[in-house]
Amino acid sequence: MTLLPKSLETASTKHQNDTSTSQSNVYGYQFGFLDEDAKKEIRRTLLKAVAIPGYQVPYASREMPIARGFGTGGLQITLSIIGADDTLKVIDQGSDDSVNAVNIRKFTAETCPGIKLTKRTQEATLIQTRHRIPEIPLKERQILVLQVPYPDPLVVVEASEEKRKIMHGGGDYARLWVKLYEDMIKFSEITISHRYPTRINGSYVIDPSPIPRFDVPKLHQSECLYLFGAGREKKIYAVPPYTNAQPLCFEDIPFRVEDFTDEKGQRRACARCGSTTSFLDEFLGNTGEKVYQCSDSDYCNSQLALRETLSE
Repeated sequence: MTLLPKSLETASTKHQNDTSTSQSNVYGYQFGFLDEDAKKEIRRTLLKAVAIPGYQVPYASREMPIARGFGTGGLQITLSIIGADDTLKVIDQGSDDSVNAVNIRKFTAETCPGIKLTKRTQEATLIQTRHRIPEIPLKERQILVLQVPYPDPLVVVEASEEKRKIMHGGGDYARLWVKLYEDMIKFSEITISHRYPTRINGSYVIDPSPIPRFDVPKLHQSECLYLFGAGREKKIYAVPPYTNAQPLCFEDIPFRVEDFTDEKGQRRACARCGSTTSFLDEFLGNTGEKVYQCSDSDYCNSQLALRETLSE
């Protein structure tokens, strides 16, 4: 049996309470934009996904007021489980202020009256994200919803979905192992930089969304619930709390995350907050030099505030 967060267990009850009050929003839609039948189907799909960690559960993905490929799968999950008493955080590439995050946050707030919005990871009960997992470890009763463009890791070695289903059913990931081996032969390392194939609960191998390798270890034995929604591909899957999540790697070649050491062998620090443990984005400064800064804006702000407090 898997441990199911209370926030997902009571989702149906919360929505009954939300809709029973006939809350309206600026668009005239009911709470959560989606009709109740759609939300019920998605919640049933989520329960199956949690019960079978890593298994891709098909569902009837609805049309949304954003284009497919821009987070429709994650947004449908969020709208189906959010309640008026939830606190929502939305990030894109770790930032709260990118275009994708700002628009999804605004749309959710306007169609779900009563919810609270936050940019603080610790305050959020529900987090929707694109391409990153927050630096601050998530806790029980928190849910992280990931937007997924391509849910199946086998798509790089097999084009036919019918054949991929058979391969998943039989645990046949030999061709995926061969691809990793060919990488080692050609480049002396595995070149997958994101979407790194990860085995869940010793069974299914998932595509963990385009998160960097730096974030993959966070899936292992996490206290929070991870939900993955692929709206274009019409698939939902999950990594429940306290579940084993192991990236595919060879016994003699351990899995490694991105390397942020400089030419002197020193770990680069964030140019803004000084952190030497976070995932860093690289960009060009005003004078053309390379600058490194935390990808997670909330973590960077909290570290900067802590540094300023200690210096006083």
